[in-house]
Amino acid sequence: MVFVLVALVVLALLASVHRYVWRRFVGDTTAPGSTLRRVGTVAAFVLPLLSLGAMTSGRIGAPFWLQQVLAWPGFLWLACLLYLTLALLVGEAVRPLLGRVLARRDAAATARTTAGTGTSVPAVEGTVAATASGTRPRTEELVPAGPPRPATPADRIPATAPPAEPEAEAEAEAVRDAEAAEQAEAEAKTAAAAPGIAHPSRRLFVSRVVGGAAAAAGLATVGYGTHNVLSGPSVKRVTVPLAKLPRAAHGFRIAVVSDIHIGPILGRAHTRRIVDTINSTSPDLVAVVGDLVDGSVADLGSAAEPLAGLRSRHGSFFVTGNHEYFSGAEQWVNHVRELGLIPLENARVELGGFDLAGVNDIAGETEGQGPDFVRALGDRDRSRAAVLLAHQPVVIHDAVEHGVDLQLSGHTHGGQLWPGNYLAELANPTVAGLERYGDTQLFVSRGAGAWGPPVRVGAPADITVVQLASRQA
Repeated sequence: MVFVLVALVVLALLASVHRYVWRRFVGDTTAPGSTLRRVGTVAAFVLPLLSLGAMTSGRIGAPFWLQQVLAWPGFLWLACLLYLTLALLVGEAVRPLLGRVLARRDAAATARTTAGTGTSVPAVEGTVAATASGTRPRTEELVPAGPPRPATPADRIPATAPPAEPEAEAEAEAVRDAEAAEQAEAEAKTAAAAPGIAHPSRRLFVSRVVGGAAAAAGLATVGYGTHNVLSGPSVKRVTVPLAKLPRAAHGFRIAVVSDIHIGPILGRAHTRRIVDTINSTSPDLVAVVGDLVDGSVADLGSAAEPLAGLRSRHGSFFVTGNHEYFSGAEQWVNHVRELGLIPLENARVELGGFDLAGVNDIAGETEGQGPDFVRALGDRDRSRAAVLLAHQPVVIHDAVEHGVDLQLSGHTHGGQLWPGNYLAELANPTVAGLERYGDTQLFVSRGAGAWGPPVRVGAPADITVVQLASRQA
């Protein structure tokens, strides 16, 4: 019941956001019935349906080719929706300012024109209105055309025109105001009916300027973030001193990679880039800390095969992430074992200078295969340093309780899409980097791939070489 309510709230929110984006990009900038409006309206319905298909097709067992067809447009639209909405919200602050600037400019231009040319109003009911120069109005007798009549003595008496009455001046002014209002109304109706004319209304102009700037900013951000993912992860290096690490193990290098997310978008070429990057660091050990895949072994097994090319002195180790349990964890554990990786399922191995342990992801609890710290660490010699592989940072408190010296995790993606890092901080003790909890240090990788949209903004993908340092050296 709670899940249904949450789903309804999310759908309502998405519908509201799509309505807002349509109004600002389509409704405010195109004419009713125009081709552009029809195209924009169709896109407002089709794009969210593609996103829904991209998110659900894998879970419902749709053919892999269909997952691939839906993934690119569906997931990319989610990233576009985020940054287009953020850009439009910024535009809401700019919109009234731009409107006022344009209004002042138009008012100034009108004042200059009036001052330079003056204005005139045609005669009304035999009265000639005063011009802008301020001359006094006078009346003229309208004489029908015809032959001249003989002059009479009365004609030789000078005639004086009575001054215009205030009521007549007011009536003329009212007529002028009415004509000006009718003209302004006609211009507004023309601009609204044909927004593509050479001189659109001020409101239409502002909507198009703000909408165009928001579209450029939002789409450019998504393009930049997509390039960050497709170009592959960069290499980071961090040194972690361990009090119990013997001098002989000083400088031991662990290549930490998490959240590779092989799937409908990031396939075999993505895996190959990661393997080549790891091998270029010549590590002593490789730690793959979960969320390797988004799909079944049947669909993605061949895309994961380049992992067989990982090279290190002490081997490559693997622990499950939550996405493995969406994709068939047992099958993937067996497959990575076939590729030469060593799965640590609540298990531990003793290396020359420290113990290396791994626990299952907490998502495995739904299958009775969750993390078991007692099994992995309960009977070990606590005088030796211990390094733990655990996908999610939230298990750090269990690691502290069991005397772990260093926990290596992923899961957060560093937020992946800014401002997602602020949301990630609410659910994780550490979003990225190295922090200390009591006697235990926690390092969280941003990950080497991306989930959902193949886009990273403010959280670049990385592979981190963690170099252990002995305080006895």
